[in-house]
Amino acid sequence: MVKAMMEKTPVGDPAEMGNHIGPVVNKAQFTRIQELIQSAIDQGATLVTGGVGRPDGRNAGFYVQPTLFADVTPDMRIAQEEVFGPVATITTYADRDEAIRIANDTAYGLSATISGDPAEAASVAPRLRAGLVTINSWSPDIAAPFGGYKQSGNGRENGRYGLADFMEVKTVVGAPA
Repeated sequence: MVKAMMEKTPVGDPAEMGNHIGPVVNKAQFTRIQELIQSAIDQGATLVTGGVGRPDGRNAGFYVQPTLFADVTPDMRIAQEEVFGPVATITTYADRDEAIRIANDTAYGLSATISGDPAEAASVAPRLRAGLVTINSWSPDIAAPFGGYKQSGNGRENGRYGLADFMEVKTVVGAPA
């Protein structure tokens, strides 16, 4: 299912209307993503679709192939770093506690997605060290605060907590009542 989804994801010009993904932000990010993809291959992850290099039909620009890896282990670089590109990884686990341990065993925590029974997912969500947890989707609420935990997305955008970043607090001690 994930392979089909990645292979159906079109890559196109961001200036054109349509349901497609454009290039990544710059050459440094493109190079970093290519290195992460190569590191996953070198470390033994199974490349399901995509890979290094630009998508077919794109010989210029910072376009990245939608890429999927299976058999990713928690110690692999691609599991420990934020990719910020069209790359997905699949890691297996024995039980819920191991899944939570794997998900939390990284220096980052911007977002997490849980798939499956919504009631069970709701019991897992508070245990994840991520600033945004979605259940059976990935669509943040624009009115809700957005930001991460640990070394990812410090601070908050949107909502009441996002406004607080633009406010200054003053403490006055000893003023007459």
